[in-house]
Amino acid sequence: MYDKIILALSLEHGIGAQALETARRLGGDSAEIIAVHVYEPPNASVSAYLDDDLVQKAYENAKQTLTTRFDDVANVKPVILKGHSSRMITQYATEIGADAIIVGSHKPGLADYFLGTTAARIVRHAPCAVIVLR
Repeated sequence: MYDKIILALSLEHGIGAQALETARRLGGDSAEIIAVHVYEPPNASVSAYLDDDLVQKAYENAKQTLTTRFDDVANVKPVILKGHSSRMITQYATEIGADAIIVGSHKPGLADYFLGTTAARIVRHAPCAVIVLR
């Protein structure tokens, strides 16, 4: 059993009932489940044309969406991070001493074989067990 589980998710894809159920089965009743969403700010060339207030509002909206999504879900702590998804998730896992990361994946396309998906990068760099769900 795992004591500290990161549930890596994208706000565009919902809670992920399968991922949450997997976390509960792997951790049992006493596990700490942390739902993590990584907000990726616009890159420098794009942000040069955006108002700082607009970028901050987008971040605050993502944070509120994450918090609201887990209001009614028992024993799940929502956390939002800023940066590159796979890098931030693996770094956060190291910082908190996570035992496992649960991450979703999709059917890979041609670009994924050359660049790697977020899930593939997490698998390669995580300091703990990684469970990949399709």
